[in-house]
Parts: sequence; structure tokens; C-alpha cells
Amino acid sequence: MVPPRVDGESAAFMILNRNKRGTAINLKSEAGRSLLRRMLATADVLIENFRPGTMERLGLGYESLRETNPGLIYCQLTGFGTTGPYADRAGFDLIAQGMSGIMSLTGEGPGRPPVKVGVPLTDMTAGILGTMGILAAYTHRLKTGEGQRVETSLLEAGILHTAWQSAIFFATGSSPGPLGSAHPLSAPYQAIETADGWINIGAANQANWLRLVEIIGMPTLGDDERFRDNAARMHNLPALIELLTARFRERPTGDWLLLLEDAGVPAGPVLTIEQMAADPQVRAREMVVEVEHKKVGKTRALGTPVKFSATPARVNRAAPLLGEHTREILAEYGLAPAEIDKLIDAGDVLAA
Repeated sequence: MVPPRVDGESAAFMILNRNKRGTAINLKSEAGRSLLRRMLATADVLIENFRPGTMERLGLGYESLRETNPGLIYCQLTGFGTTGPYADRAGFDLIAQGMSGIMSLTGEGPGRPPVKVGVPLTDMTAGILGTMGILAAYTHRLKTGEGQRVETSLLEAGILHTAWQSAIFFATGSSPGPLGSAHPLSAPYQAIETADGWINIGAANQANWLRLVEIIGMPTLGDDERFRDNAARMHNLPALIELLTARFRERPTGDWLLLLEDAGVPAGPVLTIEQMAADPQVRAREMVVEVEHKKVGKTRALGTPVKFSATPARVNRAAPLLGEHTREILAEYGLAPAEIDKLIDAGDVLAA
């Protein structure tokens, strides 16, 4: 995933692998596979995302590994799952976004080219779902001592995000289409242009709607039959947004935000990544942090999105170089320095 690079290191690798140690084992060599099996004999969790069948061909499938470690939680992330007619297909986020229906919902409106979500939504969601599955399986293991195989896929991760639109289809038989930034069930709930940018308005219930029209100086909209309730506003959405846009274009985003915040109407600016990284709330929540990279030096990384009262989490380690911690990790598994050197010399492992 390059460019960009920072002093020769992949920026994408660094952002995804902060707070990890790294070793590199050659699974094409018998010595490498034997080493990994030795490590997995005492592991709590294994996560893999090869095509189905790859780990089995390497002798590292769940059924094989559970013989020596019955408590192992084996998490498998694939494109389409390990069963069904698409099980053997390769999967990528773009493919899953299309097949899950997400790309039919994303974009400016009918007749426009399909648009994917700008971030790898199914990749990231599948990882989160895998984590949820691992934690549930670990809870089971604490009670029973029994491990298990956990799996999810990019396709299922994408389908999960179609909840509102699937509800509409199941109820009406009609497939919803793209709405830009609008919501399929509530209005006004979308981005509206201002004098100097865009603002997201979340007046998604009647109380917030009535507050909104008062604060923007258009109270008569609250009595307008076209907009009297959410159903009417959804039916007349183009007319509603045309009126609101004309009003919001009169003042800059910052002015509107102050007024809406004072009135208790949910609203927020549409920020660039640069603006997000400098936002005071983002900084206060330590979602952008600075870490020391072995090669690059000081570099920025994303922080931890879950906060703990008893066991605070923090990002204090930059992403590893390839094989940076091989010697350290293998020593923890009881390998002597001479054994590690032999594996390195033979190409069975890589050490930075």
C-alpha cells in the first residue's frame, strides 16, 4: 500500500500496526510452520485472513491446531465466509461494498455512477466483528475451558450496514437508492451548504425540527403542511432542502454552529482529515497521538477509540519494522540465541 512512504516506510502500514510487536515467519518452510505450531500450542487467539483452505494446506487449520491446544480461539476473516457458493472467491472491500448493496445506496442520486464509501468500510467492520466474536468466545472459554472457531466475512460486514434500507425493502418490496448525505427515514438529517462550506443537521425528531426552524428564523416552516411531521418532510424533501439551503447560505458554518449548539439542535461541520486531526475534541480524546518509530522518529498515529476506567489503554508503540521483534518474541517462547540465528540464516524467519 504505497505511496505514500515516510523515510521508506509505508504510511498505511504504520497507521494500521501501531502498538504491535512484529515477527516474520516463513510459512513456506517446514521449520517455519513447526515454529508457528510451537507458538500456537500456548496461544489464546489466532487470527487469519487467507482464502478458505489455505491454512489447512499448511497444516495450520483449526481442527489440527485444536488437538494440541483445545482452548485456542481461531478467528477466520474471509471475503464471503467459509460456506456457500462463493466461499472460494477472493474478496476485497470494493467487491464486498458492491455485493452487500452498499454501493447502490451511496452517491448523489439516481442515474449517477455507483460510489463506494470513502473508507474501507467492510474491511474495518469485519475486523471489529471478528473482535466481538473473539471476546464472546473467550467468555465462553473462561466458563468452560473450551476454545472454538469464529468467522465472519467482508460480505456479512457490509450487509450489516444496510439495516435501514433492508427494513424499507422488507416492508415495501422496493430497493432504496442513493440519497447523498440524507437519511432514508428522517428529515432534515443531512449536509446543507453554508456560506463557506457544509454543515450536517440532525433535526431528526419533531422537537429538534421545531427548534431548528425557530433558531434559523423560519418559524412558519413549522406550520407548513408540507413539513408538519417527519412523513411529510420525507415526502417533500427536495422542497425542504431547497428552502433550508437558501437560508443556510446566508451565513458561515461557524455562525450556524454556535446558534444550533445553544438551541440544542445536533449539528456539526464537514471536516477534512487535516481539520479533524486538529479538532480540540479529537485532541482531548487522544485520538491523534505522537509515537517514536525506530526508523522514522516521531510520527503521528491514531489513538484508542475505547476508553477504560480501570485499565487505561494508550498507544505508546509505533508500528514495527518487518521482523523487528523476532528475536525478542522467539526468546519468550524458549528459543536460545543460537536457535534463532539458525532460523534466520535459513530464511525460516526474518529479523530486522
